[in-house]
Amino acid sequence: MVEWPTPLSANPSLQQQRPVDVVPLIEFDISLPSFKKMEMKLNAEILNEQNSRFIETHKPEYHFLAQSLEKKGVQVNDVIKKLQELQVAIPSWALGAGGTRFGRFSYQGEPASLENKISDVGIIHALTNTAGAISLHIPWDIPKDYNAIKELAASLDIKFDAVNSNTFQDQPSMNKSYRFGSLCNTDSSVREIAIQHNLEVIDTGKKLGSNSLTVWLADGSNFPGQQNFQEALQNTKESLKHIYKSMPDDWKLFIEYKPYEPNFYSTVIQDWGTSLMLAEGCGQRAYTLVDLGHHLPNTNIEQIVATLMMKGKLGGFHFNDSKYGDDDLTVGSVKPYALFLIWNELVYGMENNPNNPSPAWMIDASHNIKDPLEDLLQSLEAIQIAYAQALLVDQKGLQEAQKQQDATLCQEILQDAYRTDVRPLLREARLCSSAAIEPIASYRSLNIRNQLIKERGLHTVASGL
Repeated sequence: MVEWPTPLSANPSLQQQRPVDVVPLIEFDISLPSFKKMEMKLNAEILNEQNSRFIETHKPEYHFLAQSLEKKGVQVNDVIKKLQELQVAIPSWALGAGGTRFGRFSYQGEPASLENKISDVGIIHALTNTAGAISLHIPWDIPKDYNAIKELAASLDIKFDAVNSNTFQDQPSMNKSYRFGSLCNTDSSVREIAIQHNLEVIDTGKKLGSNSLTVWLADGSNFPGQQNFQEALQNTKESLKHIYKSMPDDWKLFIEYKPYEPNFYSTVIQDWGTSLMLAEGCGQRAYTLVDLGHHLPNTNIEQIVATLMMKGKLGGFHFNDSKYGDDDLTVGSVKPYALFLIWNELVYGMENNPNNPSPAWMIDASHNIKDPLEDLLQSLEAIQIAYAQALLVDQKGLQEAQKQQDATLCQEILQDAYRTDVRPLLREARLCSSAAIEPIASYRSLNIRNQLIKERGLHTVASGL
């Protein structure tokens, strides 16, 4: 039975006091000449000590499951290898407490700098071996010293995923406003400001070694008649084509969509079809990006995934969960079966659609209640669980049942995989990668949040939120 130490947030008295001293189980890497501040870094000795608490329980559970799956014809070693290889980028904006339109509740020990954020991703990656990349949002996360940032990331085995532009907020240096749209704006000078911002984001990404740009637009309208739909879409198309032509030849453009919010009557890129149309209008290296929360309730996202992969145009995928809209809840916390069905189509597409590039995976969530790092650990676990379950689907049997129009058997095949407790597979994959068998239990046992508070203070606020 896993022991779960009490989190800081569950003890109100600790929130009002200076954190107590904790055993220094984390090493601080000060060997980087360009890095001025000490940053927390987990080492192999610490993780091995943590794993020793769980290994006796884990091994028999894993062997029992492995034997059961092998009797069904599952190549367990192949599943473990694929779990080890899956890397999901952590967005820089998810490492602090998220906000809503009504308010923001800070979490203690938040990362107040880009260095802090990369260090936090390093902690997550060390615990899981699944978070080997960070996705930066510009201008929230413009490096002051590119070499130092790259050196720090490399020391933690972190790569730079897609860079994200921001044309949904006015910046202090602007003499115009995005209030009525950015790339769609009727004012060509506003469109030009937005285009130039995206080119600056590309330049930032080039310096860091990124090779893709994600564009999400808040552009739209709140009232009937406020906007000419065709003109807005045409302006957006021409603006995106300008950005696309300015990208390096080895870069990809990911075009995100969302049905509503912050505009509530119309959004210029409101669905996957519009995104696909714009991507095809830009060129071969432009793709649609699917965000789970950017759909109306009960949308068949798995069918969208299947269609885009068949077309070779699913470029990026953002994980989160929701009950009503773009709730940005912990992945798998509300609709785990829907996540499994989506992963089933992703697995099928990765096996059968070689024209589609390997999607850029990322978590896109906002955290108001939980410790942000614990939330991300839970999300990574849910992603891996659904992926592992999808890898267990008897695809040959499913296709045969589909040909026979046997809807009952189709459901049985899918739910047999879904109802399998695959957590021992995840633990084995982490153990084989020198990560933590139980990431959250180890995170709490090591008092990592408390140590972050001691290093950073109680009132630091993550940038950009």
